Amino acid sequence: MQRLPIRLFLILTALILVALPLSEQRQTATVRSGSDRSNEPFCGAIALPTRNRVPQTAHPAVSAIEPRIVAGLFWKSVFHTDAFSLGGEHSHATENSNNRVPLIVGLPEETTPPPLRSLLGLAQIANVNVNDNFFSPQTVRISAGDTVRWTWVGNTHDVTSGTCCESDGSFSSPVANAGFTFSHPFNTPGTFQYFCTVHGSVMTGTVIVDPATVSPTIQFSATIVSVTETLDATTKIDLTVTRSGDAAGSASVNYASSDGSATERSDYLTTVGTLRFDPNQTSKLITVFIVDDRFGESAETFNVTLSNPVGATLGSPATLTVTINSDESVNGPNPVKDASFNTDFFVRQHYVDFFNREADAPGLGFWKNQIDECTEQACREIRRINVSAAFFVSIEFQQTGYLVYKTYQAAYNSGEFLKLRDFLPDLQEIGRGVVVGQPGADLQLEANKQRFFADFVQRATFLDAAAYPITLTATQFVDRLNANTYDPRNPSGGSLTQTQRDALVAQLEANPASASLRAQVVRSIAENGVFDSRQFNKAFVLMQYFGYLRRNPNDPPELNLDFSGFNFWLGKLNQFNGNFVEAEMVKAFITSGEYAQRFGP
Repeated sequence: MQRLPIRLFLILTALILVALPLSEQRQTATVRSGSDRSNEPFCGAIALPTRNRVPQTAHPAVSAIEPRIVAGLFWKSVFHTDAFSLGGEHSHATENSNNRVPLIVGLPEETTPPPLRSLLGLAQIANVNVNDNFFSPQTVRISAGDTVRWTWVGNTHDVTSGTCCESDGSFSSPVANAGFTFSHPFNTPGTFQYFCTVHGSVMTGTVIVDPATVSPTIQFSATIVSVTETLDATTKIDLTVTRSGDAAGSASVNYASSDGSATERSDYLTTVGTLRFDPNQTSKLITVFIVDDRFGESAETFNVTLSNPVGATLGSPATLTVTINSDESVNGPNPVKDASFNTDFFVRQHYVDFFNREADAPGLGFWKNQIDECTEQACREIRRINVSAAFFVSIEFQQTGYLVYKTYQAAYNSGEFLKLRDFLPDLQEIGRGVVVGQPGADLQLEANKQRFFADFVQRATFLDAAAYPITLTATQFVDRLNANTYDPRNPSGGSLTQTQRDALVAQLEANPASASLRAQVVRSIAENGVFDSRQFNKAFVLMQYFGYLRRNPNDPPELNLDFSGFNFWLGKLNQFNGNFVEAEMVKAFITSGEYAQRFGP
């Protein structure tokens, strides 16, 4: 019966001899920090010297880790009060246990799926050396989904999760020697402590796991999609763009279509612009309209490509291929020529060419009836012209497309040099979701306008030193814009009256570099009534090229690749004081061979 105490004594003595170098006998003591000593709780070990000898080993303190909120949930924490102190730069005196400052320790990891960054292959590995009597580094900070890998440098050590010599069962390695490695992934945010069971509180470590944040990526949801032309219907396809990863912030990405075997004039309508993701928004749509031509042709393709991400990176796929399947096996009758004119097709195509949207049922019915109620060819011809011109002079286009034109004119004196590819994305954005006459249209249009002007004045081209740098005074800014609002037939001055000009200068003088104030000034000038009437004819002619021919005025097949055709029709329109019927301008475009060739033989 007396042998058992002796045997226990021998075992304990052996453990102490293993834990401490034989050349120096020391004892360890647990001490706790006090609030009057430091505002930083600590946990470590100190080797108290015997016979006034200085301890050879000191371990750094572990800072306090506050509870974390992850995914809207409070992660539970336990409070460990058996803190232990250390030597070195964090020397603390032994305190009374009543002055304990608890260290917050994360609970053992839950068996949850790995964070997204692990699944995406973005997880990292943090390396820790297992030295004789200490881990290096003693504290590592990682993100959820990362892995800690321990490499044995010293002999006779292990790695066991828990605090102050009590395992919590989360992970443990065998006792091993130099050269051994052990890894453990940490999927749950929190603070996790571990120790060596051979050396107890003398040899401890901490892993701090932050919530995982995955850099957001923007990509198409598919690589290839198909669409089939549909007779007497507006054919379109919605392409889904997704945002994965951290979607807490805003992000944007540009997109643009490009020809393959399908062409943007005859097979589909050019789509170009910017998708903007609001916080927590993970999906957006790009709508592309398909031209239901009457050519009997095999399947054709075009591409849509994402570029210039802001607040995210491009994922894969960043390019999507659209296949258009024809609904004719042989050529059919051309829907815009007199002999085979199709009113439904004609009106529907005007909605997508000028408004970049599907026809609403009331509007479609009204404009079709304007043509079809005529029984004589002469009546139908004039009605076709009037219906076509109505899309330019309509409130919807005047408040969207024409406003975009005037904004470019006021800013850059662009006129007929405005490019279709620059015009289209702004037309598509300012008119997005707007159907004039329907409930909510006015509010949507106003929101679109505000966003358009706010974005316009912050573009690099607008802020260029040769354009409108923020160093301009209020007077310089207003006068430079106003100078571009002249009358093309009598370019002697701007459209603003002196009173209007002075009011805008005074408005901007509060802060000439303010983007919001600049946007208000640009909008006021673009919406000026005199400026509106002065530029009407030039814009009308340019929109004939943009809407009907889907090209710039100096693009092929223009004979001399110049503006001769544009200037001819502008001269005709001016000659008849804007009367497009007498000038025969609209008639010339909608009966031209170039227009007809978009849709059929």
